[in-house]
Amino acid sequence: MNEDNELFKPEYYLNREASLLEFNLRVLAQAEIESIPLLERLNYLCISSSNLDEFYEVRVASVLQMAKMDPDSVSIDGLKPAEQLSLISRKANVLVENQYRILNEVLLPALETENIRFIRRRDWTDSQRSWLQQYFYEALMPILTPVGLDSAHPFPRILNKSLTFIISLTGKDAFGRNSGRAILQAPRALPRIIQLPEDLTDCGPHDFVFLSSIIHEFVDELFTGMTVKGCYQFRVTRNSDLFVDDEAIDDLLDALEGKLAMRNYGDEVRLEIDANCPEDTTEFLRSLFAMNKERVFRVNGPVNLNRLQAIYSLIDRPDLKFQPFKPSIPSILAKNKNIFDAIKKQDILLHHPFESFTPVIEFVRQAAVDPNVLAIKQTLYRTGTDSAIVAALVKAAREGKEVTVVIELRARFDEQANIDLAERLQDAAVHVVYGVVGYKTHAKMCLVLRKEGKKLRNYIHLGTGNYHSKTARLYTDYGLFSCNKELGEDVRKIFVQLTSLGKVTRLNKLLQSPFTLHKGLIEKIEREAKNAKLGKPARIIIKVNAIVEDQTIQALYRASQAGVEIKLIVRGICCLKPEIPGVSEKIEVRSIIGRFLEHTRVYVFENDGNPEIYCASADLMNRNMFSRVETCFPIENPKLRERIMYDLDCYLKDDSQAWILQNDGSYQQMQPKGEKPFQAQMVLLSEMTR
Repeated sequence: MNEDNELFKPEYYLNREASLLEFNLRVLAQAEIESIPLLERLNYLCISSSNLDEFYEVRVASVLQMAKMDPDSVSIDGLKPAEQLSLISRKANVLVENQYRILNEVLLPALETENIRFIRRRDWTDSQRSWLQQYFYEALMPILTPVGLDSAHPFPRILNKSLTFIISLTGKDAFGRNSGRAILQAPRALPRIIQLPEDLTDCGPHDFVFLSSIIHEFVDELFTGMTVKGCYQFRVTRNSDLFVDDEAIDDLLDALEGKLAMRNYGDEVRLEIDANCPEDTTEFLRSLFAMNKERVFRVNGPVNLNRLQAIYSLIDRPDLKFQPFKPSIPSILAKNKNIFDAIKKQDILLHHPFESFTPVIEFVRQAAVDPNVLAIKQTLYRTGTDSAIVAALVKAAREGKEVTVVIELRARFDEQANIDLAERLQDAAVHVVYGVVGYKTHAKMCLVLRKEGKKLRNYIHLGTGNYHSKTARLYTDYGLFSCNKELGEDVRKIFVQLTSLGKVTRLNKLLQSPFTLHKGLIEKIEREAKNAKLGKPARIIIKVNAIVEDQTIQALYRASQAGVEIKLIVRGICCLKPEIPGVSEKIEVRSIIGRFLEHTRVYVFENDGNPEIYCASADLMNRNMFSRVETCFPIENPKLRERIMYDLDCYLKDDSQAWILQNDGSYQQMQPKGEKPFQAQMVLLSEMTR
């Protein structure tokens, strides 16, 4: 950041970590909205818990490392690492308190009214207790390994995020030992929620017991001749961000495989412990893990709320879930069995999940068996298990086609899946490369080279989201099919960059990180500012997942000062601060939280009445601009541009699922102006699906 810039003032920016916690508060707020189906509300609670886990594993771990390495460094908003950790603690405690309040006071009572019960130990009937005791003897006891703490049994290494118990004991064991404490880790293979059989006396169709409750009740069976004075659950979260020195390795795959084994034993970053745990035991654990009190959470319920997500699939209650829908397929694709014939007629835009992901799969499937297709090139970041696209790529290679796949092995928390994927593809004789040293390949693109008569034609798919059929039903994303000659040539050149050591060549239409995307966006923002000063039409609409990169923020501030109307739709982190007098008064920032995770990245520039619209794989973050390979592609077909503008207008009209960013970094949910709320996602769902 340029400290001479007049817009370089810490008070002009919001803290990144606090902004991410604000996002999780918005997600959690969905759990209290009564109009949302009950099991979906439970899911929102679980998602907020899972997000908080990752936040500590990655973001807090990063701040802790910075506190050790450079304690005087400052964040974009002027906070030193220690100050950031205090801010995180305050906000995270609010989030956690709300999570357990909502669980205990809102969701569990509401579930019970629907005959979905989580039965506490004190409420077990004799028949339930007898069945659970038998379950303990047969399913749990044989695989539980309590560890008494003494000089021969030091405190064991605790797996990242594992359910663990610390047990207070009196008396002596068979060898006369009396350490007073033992540790018991619940194996990850064990389900955390046990469903009681419906035919059991006093049981309903959906009665559940937490694994932790069963262990609490029968833990004394593991310590014959001793007395259990207390049993308390706890969970340790560890640094899970993998660091691989790109310049010091010969084989990225081998290096990653070595690192993955250590992920479960990184530095401790958070301790969650039963609220009933005595202070001396809590202090013992805190001291053992060298845990600052700011990162210790006393919880009133299961230490891992995300495990409650298993309930969703265990209960067949459609009335308590979102109504299923059937994504539509554009008519041009429905009418043309050959997808290449359809693409040849016009560019085709898909808006997932409202429109089906099936055409994307079909694109690769048809390419795999089409005798006119000579080569397929594709990037893969996250694909999911049993991917139909991967199966098609394997088939294509076995059919004798040239298949090249660029796999990003360092897609966080998908590293092992991508390593397995790379090996599967290599076994099928696919050319597999891992991208560029030092840069994650985050671009979403597929190229099919097809011989048509005496000519070769490139068919491409470019997207804002991953080639993952499951998330395509949960995330909103755009995908573009085209056989535009210049676009196809651009995609071909990028694949050459990724697979060879050649120099960067000039692209025709695409903007690309880390070369032209950042500069290109800044130039387009500055053009809007110039037009505004000249009295010409000027407007910017940006829809992304995050805005962090400071030079872009400053360019938006300057555009606002010039009079440009700026609408930002930012799902998660936003470091830009609206409503700064004389700086950002023309900027509105909103976040849409609904049934689907907003994931589209769209950039709209008015351009003096000739709007330019781009879709991208990149958010406005430093990593996307400078340390990843990203693509940003223009939407040039007039009808497709109108569609995207209509979608954006819906998001800007949303008066129910929209949250408006305030100057202090908090968000205020919009309230419907009329009797019927306008929800962008629901409008698009009703208009585009069946």
